[in-house]
Amino acid sequence: MSLSEQYFSTDELHPIDIVEHLAEHHEWDFDRVADDQIAMAVEGQWRTYSITLAWSSHDETLRLICTFDMDPPKEKLGALYETLNATNDMCWAGAFSYWAAQKLMVWRYGLVLAGGQMAGPEQIDTMIRAAVLSAERFYPAFQLVAWGDETPAEAMNMAIAEAYGTA
Repeated sequence: MSLSEQYFSTDELHPIDIVEHLAEHHEWDFDRVADDQIAMAVEGQWRTYSITLAWSSHDETLRLICTFDMDPPKEKLGALYETLNATNDMCWAGAFSYWAAQKLMVWRYGLVLAGGQMAGPEQIDTMIRAAVLSAERFYPAFQLVAWGDETPAEAMNMAIAEAYGTA
């Protein structure tokens, strides 16, 4: 049975209800913060990512924020911001930013569902997976720039390079 077949038995499904069922399905740790918000922990290869989804009925938007801790040295912030710009040039759905006050790297995405549209489970699952995959893909570049001696261009080349050959 597909994910959507489990959910479309009712006419009015709240997007956060769908997210909660997905979290249960994937066995992710989660907390239903409020009726319109849920927070989860999703394990990646590099680290565990904190993901929050919130529904805003005012502007009919499902907002996703994926974060991980990052506290780069102050002298590396310029290079990190340059790396963020290069990263965001490669991302079509969502964008990274660095929240210095919270010491968090943040991936943000908003799904506008104007006019009473409804997001399906597959669509929401894809949103969450895209956030984690983007964080996983660019995490090495952020690390190489913040704590290594790599330039943003070198870090991006290493982080996005395809592995060739066999080990």
